[in-house]
Amino acid sequence: MEQIIFRAMTRDDADEITALEAKCFAMPWSREDFWRETKNELAEYVVGELDGKIVAYAGAWVSFDQAEVMHVAVEPELRGQGVGTLIFGALIEAVKKRGAKSVTLEVRPSNTAAVKLYENFGLKSVGRRKGYYLDNGEDALIMWNTKL
Repeated sequence: MEQIIFRAMTRDDADEITALEAKCFAMPWSREDFWRETKNELAEYVVGELDGKIVAYAGAWVSFDQAEVMHVAVEPELRGQGVGTLIFGALIEAVKKRGAKSVTLEVRPSNTAAVKLYENFGLKSVGRRKGYYLDNGEDALIMWNTKL
């Protein structure tokens, strides 16, 4: 695999990110949602490009010293090749530069690959949100790392 280039998300990325979002999530955000994120002062998004095409992205909202991860997505055919680790690592570095000392997120317990990825970055499950996912009523694991 060629080298993935990581950079901040821009407004011009909204179409590509929306297409990738639709491949990755049962309840995808819209183009307008991502476009608004580029104007959100709390938002920090990183994209990964391979041969000029966005193949991964991750984003969080940073408030004071806490980051709440909103998205982590990897092109389906690149999963299992370490791209998730790279994009999540790039996001963690970006939020740390903004002053984040802790990170939290919700994840489907059935998404074992994502749970393992987050555990590898020191996040631990601290609880559940019952019926969090509207598409199927699945609970969400609440994960935290308070020592970035």
